[in-house]
Amino acid sequence: MKKWTALLVLLSASALLTAARAEPVAVINGEIHTMRPAGVIKGGTVIFDNGVITAVGAGLAPPAGAKVIDAKGGIVTPGLMDSLTFLGLREVSAEQTTDDTTAAKAEFSAAFDVSYGINPDSAVIPVTRMHGITRAITAPVTSKTVFAGQAAAISLGEGSSFWVRPGIAMFVSLDGAGARIAGGARGASWVFLREVMNDVQFYRDNRKAFDKAEARATVLPRVDLEALIPVIEGRMPLVMEAYRESDIRQVIAFAGAYKLRVILLGGAEAWKVAPELARAGIPVIADPRDNLPTSFETLGASLDNVPRLQKANVKVAIATMGGALDQRYRSLRQFAGIAVANGLPYDEALAAITRVPAEIWGMSANYGALEKGKDADIVVWSGDPLEFTSMPTAVFIRGQAQDLTSRQTELRDRYRDVKNAPPTGYVPR
Repeated sequence: MKKWTALLVLLSASALLTAARAEPVAVINGEIHTMRPAGVIKGGTVIFDNGVITAVGAGLAPPAGAKVIDAKGGIVTPGLMDSLTFLGLREVSAEQTTDDTTAAKAEFSAAFDVSYGINPDSAVIPVTRMHGITRAITAPVTSKTVFAGQAAAISLGEGSSFWVRPGIAMFVSLDGAGARIAGGARGASWVFLREVMNDVQFYRDNRKAFDKAEARATVLPRVDLEALIPVIEGRMPLVMEAYRESDIRQVIAFAGAYKLRVILLGGAEAWKVAPELARAGIPVIADPRDNLPTSFETLGASLDNVPRLQKANVKVAIATMGGALDQRYRSLRQFAGIAVANGLPYDEALAAITRVPAEIWGMSANYGALEKGKDADIVVWSGDPLEFTSMPTAVFIRGQAQDLTSRQTELRDRYRDVKNAPPTGYVPR
């Protein structure tokens, strides 16, 4: 089975085949944010069965035998999605043995595939899931060349509702960090990148010569060239990290010259070229908190970057960008709230962490909205999901109810009452 078309499920096939069919579930009396033309349905109902939404609307009667969950007027949304994390790859950044985001000593770079190292039992996943995030992109970090490697999409459910989709995108750094890796200057990054694209095309069209060791030399090893073929053929998007205006213009020109599916990552100064990005159809993954510059390449950072991009009809997904403060993915909805405070319409902010990521990453056929036929990734909230004091009261991933506890909550409960805490040592009789 080809990797690009297979769904890598991290459970045995026999367990999936013998799993009992779940009972239908109806979430009633909710303020349903469908993220589709139906808009917001107050007093609405979402019905799902066997992991798939079967009906959404007002005045729907739960099917016979269904489990009924009363949202009590609360907001109901699709599961949230963070478009840049290290979930399942990094546990503690200060402990190298728990970090599988980079392969600095490997002989390859573009061929590095993070999906093989994802840990579904990571303690960070339940913490993230508790805040309504049901899907994420987990990505590599650049080290050897400007190519970081291949990211994966993951679903954060327990048991059979956890899955990994490998090869979701190729990541490449064209910012200042990439320039240092390429030889110390941005010009070197772009020369290297264009030479690689030409090499990949040559390799694809001359495999027999490579097999006979009769082909010309290439700047990357054969395994990397093979990994990049889906990129030049448009089957895999190329996520290009760039921040300053001039670099973003280079990204736009490069995408057009090679006819690639490109996603811009970072884009602190993207507002300056918003019309050009819209015309090129290049979506952006952004952090709406970017404001004060952290380097010379982000001098134009502005809190209204995301609102300006959205107004210019650029698709924008809000992301926590890997969590510079470790495991910050739970703050995704807070980031969306910051975008609203700076001019992004509320519905667009919610779309930027649900429907828009689904569209950018090619998942919109089964995720990103509450409508018939979509996977039942559903969150019932205690209040406004963009208000950080609100929390999910129920989370479903592919129709499976999720446990809203984590190692942190278990430790809290264990030591909340010291009288009931376990003994710290030997207690004599």
